[in-house]
Amino acid sequence: ASTILFDLSAIDLSQTICDSSCLDEFLPQTGPMRQCDRISWISEDRRNCVGIKVVRPDEFWCEHHIKGRPLFPGVLMIESCAQCASWLFRARFPALGFLGFLRCEDASFRGQVVPGDTFVILVNEIEATPRRFISNVQGVVNGKLVFEAKITGMAI
Repeated sequence: ASTILFDLSAIDLSQTICDSSCLDEFLPQTGPMRQCDRISWISEDRRNCVGIKVVRPDEFWCEHHIKGRPLFPGVLMIESCAQCASWLFRARFPALGFLGFLRCEDASFRGQVVPGDTFVILVNEIEATPRRFISNVQGVVNGKLVFEAKITGMAI
């Protein structure tokens, strides 16, 4: 069984260090494809961060992803985490061009995420060069690990 990457009890999840307009400066995804609402925390070394995605009942997938019982799609969990990992990488390397998503490994879905949930995104960058990053990512809801993977992105 996996453990949560870092102690969330030591982090004020109500804090916002980068809101939606700030994310606009770092991420190309907009509108319904923006899957991170804000960044709550970044470590001093800028290699760990926590993002927040409030799963709303009016999102584009709700009516169709399990009719009558909407579940946040796994692919959007991956996208949420990739966006946060990209933000973290850009916090250190802001001048690079477009970041492409290269790889998702060891993805594991450990619980359901439904409208009304707050999907807390944890990113731990394990390797980075000025052009490429690899991050361990997790999604947590109500203190429970619901998703984890390893994501690779690259400036292209």
